[in-house]
Amino acid sequence: MAKCEVCFRHCEIKENTLGFCGARSCKNGRIIPANYGKISSLALDPIEKKPLYHFHPGSRILSVGSFGCNLRCPFCQNDSISWSDDVFYYAEKSRYVSPEELVQIALEYHETNQNIGIAYTYNEPLVSYEYVRDCARLAHKEGLFNVLVTNGTAELSVLEEILPDIDAMNIDLKGFTEKYYNKTLGGNLNMTLRFIEKAAASCHVELTTLVVPYENDTEEEMRRICSWISELKDQNGRTIGNEIPLHISRFFPRFHMTDRSATNVALIYHLKDVAEEYLKYVYTGNC
Repeated sequence: MAKCEVCFRHCEIKENTLGFCGARSCKNGRIIPANYGKISSLALDPIEKKPLYHFHPGSRILSVGSFGCNLRCPFCQNDSISWSDDVFYYAEKSRYVSPEELVQIALEYHETNQNIGIAYTYNEPLVSYEYVRDCARLAHKEGLFNVLVTNGTAELSVLEEILPDIDAMNIDLKGFTEKYYNKTLGGNLNMTLRFIEKAAASCHVELTTLVVPYENDTEEEMRRICSWISELKDQNGRTIGNEIPLHISRFFPRFHMTDRSATNVALIYHLKDVAEEYLKYVYTGNC
């Protein structure tokens, strides 16, 4: 048995079993990423799909995903590779792609499709941060960019391990109450806020908030979110938060949350107006 140190759960994982995320295991008394290099998804996407609107707009990026996640969002859009029963299928059937091979694929797309780099996305990439680290280092040596799409539920030690080779991130800031993060999502708000603070001080960051009816859809909560974002600082202590792009996305019922309708479009645009009282760059999604 060994303790995993990736996120707030600090799972005590028994030999040859998996932790809560379904992606980290104990082998010979040490924690390893059981999904290292096991690829479930690979696609060439517009950078705006991440979503990143202020990082090389108009370009494309090779997006790669594995399986596993340390949250339990009931509305997950990638449930088949995150935490549904299908994860076990992907664990068995996923193709192994070494860091060297992934970077080579990215370079080939760079030559033929003007790909700018690699985006680690689809499932939660930090449950296999070692793979992200190894690929990102190689990609940087080849002049490629690295993008991380994450829920930000990780210790700062994990972030510091990969940060030197990450050029941009989109981080979910799913709400601003402990109740929503802890009970509904199975996360930890304080850990996510610390992660965002550290990341925003060091690389290009854009944030995404999915507005879910009856959960985080009030004007008051949006004001709290945007007020906090607006105070973020860079490494030199300069306030940069009002320049961080925020993507406000519309919820659609799916997976385990089908008990409510999609978010009202008028509400999304109202919350955008509220957010723009604090932030320069606010975008709507799924409208």
